[in-house]
Amino acid sequence: MRKLRHWGPGLLLLSPSLILLAVFVYGLIAWTTKVSVSDEHNALGSKGFVGLENYTKLFTEDINDRFTHSLKNLAIFTVVFLVGAMFFGLLWALILERGIKAEGFFRTVYLFPMAVSFVASGVVWRWLMNPNKGENAGGLNAVLGGLGLDSLQSTWWTNPNWGMASMAIPAMWQLAGYVMALFLAGFRGIPAELREAAAMDGASTYRLYRNVIFPQLTPVALSALIILGHMSMKMFDLIMSVSGPQWLTEVPAIYVWQTLLTSDYAKAAAISIILLLLVAVVIVPYLIYTNRAEKNA
Repeated sequence: MRKLRHWGPGLLLLSPSLILLAVFVYGLIAWTTKVSVSDEHNALGSKGFVGLENYTKLFTEDINDRFTHSLKNLAIFTVVFLVGAMFFGLLWALILERGIKAEGFFRTVYLFPMAVSFVASGVVWRWLMNPNKGENAGGLNAVLGGLGLDSLQSTWWTNPNWGMASMAIPAMWQLAGYVMALFLAGFRGIPAELREAAAMDGASTYRLYRNVIFPQLTPVALSALIILGHMSMKMFDLIMSVSGPQWLTEVPAIYVWQTLLTSDYAKAAAISIILLLLVAVVIVPYLIYTNRAEKNA
């Protein structure tokens, strides 16, 4: 009874959230897993259990290796997006951390893209990355042509070699400011005593950042990588707004949507579970590391 009195009020307050979480998160994951191991390939329903057949077919019998192609596109998009967003976010944070004039203005400018929806920014970037060249050029190609830099004009996301890499440019533009905010908060959270001690020891600016400041930012950098990596794996609306359902820029999230349109629920569920596992591979080790760090602290 004492334990019930101690835990009862808290559980009662949390019960609505726990019920909703159980039904609409874990319940739907369980239902999706059940469908992924069935033969529900049309609107008529499932006839039975097929085990991992739907998963193996994605890697062995998918038409034109479509699923593996979407995974390669996702890998390219994620790497370019993460490298670009982390680089520009850290660069902007370094500039603002040095105490420039009108810091508040520049901080607002860098953060503003975060307030724009992926769909809205995707529509604008579709125009900016117009693949036409020459007299029919538009967007960035028109600007390059006007500057006499026709050799730098690109077909952007329609390029079969690196079109998926260019698709990461809008994502970098939109989320580099978020990374900047994280790093800037990390810079401001470093005790001034560490900087003063390094200065008294005669450390140069390079040594100060290399040996004192940057090591303190490791948790911030790790958090930014995990958050952005998780977002990139589920990227749908931005890519759809820029290129639409194109083969060259297809990722698993778009493949799921197109598969659902054909009522192949088992195949769509299998893709969804694989995508969930990829996200878990990124997030779960980070959660374990965070919990251990908190306990050790």
